[in-house]
Amino acid sequence: QVQLVESGGGLVQAGGSLRLSCAASGRTFSFYSMGWFRQAPGKERDFVAGIDWSGINIVYADSVKGRVTISRDNAKETLYLQMNSLKPEDTAVYYCAVRRRSVQTEPLLYEYWGQGTQVTVSS
Repeated sequence: QVQLVESGGGLVQAGGSLRLSCAASGRTFSFYSMGWFRQAPGKERDFVAGIDWSGINIVYADSVKGRVTISRDNAKETLYLQMNSLKPEDTAVYYCAVRRRSVQTEPLLYEYWGQGTQVTVSS
């Protein structure tokens, strides 16, 4: 089992920044990708960004491209999401997820999930 714990969410004004963190523990594997997803009230869970084990293969959703940066520290088994120029539509619960092998954008393809951290962006 892999345990994931997100942190760093909070309330921020439009145009502000936040950095989310996700700490992984337990039985991880050699080659795994990590991703961020978000879910707003009454909406489906959507892909935000993903990164593979090397940190080289990175994928961003079009809605956040240019405003967010995903990174990982394999020694600490920690995933980060730096978010800048936040908009009210970024308001959601943000989830960290892990899957074996390559980055994917569909939530059902990820094996392990954290409990989420709330991000609220006021106008």
